[in-house]
Amino acid sequence: MSHDIKFWMVPGAPTPVGPFCHATESDSWIFITGQMPTSPDDDHAALPEGVVAQTKRVMDNLVLVLQGMGSGLGHVVSARIFLTEFKRDFASMNETYRAYFPKNALPARTCIGVTALACDALVEIDFIARRP
Repeated sequence: MSHDIKFWMVPGAPTPVGPFCHATESDSWIFITGQMPTSPDDDHAALPEGVVAQTKRVMDNLVLVLQGMGSGLGHVVSARIFLTEFKRDFASMNETYRAYFPKNALPARTCIGVTALACDALVEIDFIARRP
């Protein structure tokens, strides 16, 4: 059993907003860096308006990273969600997030209210996944 760590930079995924890779992998565990609602096509594009559009962009960015690693949402075991306007946006974010997963296969999850996120985003989500 190897304990080597692989550092992933996925072509086509958004440029990280700080000094980190898109994901790391060790012993079949995949740790995906929190994704922002930034465009994978244009580093300088404005963020989408509102938490629903931002959650969709974040989830789509997470899918890009997973696919770039040869994985997918069916391998996600845990998610952490960070919201800057928790009371206002929790229900809308949940509805959008839930649509990405089968009803009977929702990952374990933590959702945290924070005072601010990079890029003035309303939402950030990270994943832990496991290769079969």
